[in-house]
Amino acid sequence: MGFNFPSLAPIGLLIASNLFMTFAWYWHLKFHSLALWMVVLISWGVAFFEYWLAIPANRIGSAMYSAAELKTIQEVISLSVFALFAVTYLGEKLTWNHAAGFGFIGLGAFFIFKGPFR
Repeated sequence: MGFNFPSLAPIGLLIASNLFMTFAWYWHLKFHSLALWMVVLISWGVAFFEYWLAIPANRIGSAMYSAAELKTIQEVISLSVFALFAVTYLGEKLTWNHAAGFGFIGLGAFFIFKGPFR
């Protein structure tokens, strides 16, 4: 069983890009004293690197996945990265309603990858 670059590379790149984007969108919630314009510029600078990962992920991934599948992979990764970030960086607690919501999103991802049903 060898490494399947077209199917695994986009997933790795999307994980890395989501780490950058989650940080770009939410890091500032611990720094309310910073001016909004400064937060936007810093976040924009961080997000620049996210694009350098997300665009190749989608370009490479399009050889193996449909656009809907790529977006679904990205959303599942995004929620997973965010959940980890919210707990570790922001100190938030995940509750059963979060688990239920994430579960329904996972069910939606299942239907994207297993459809169309006949």
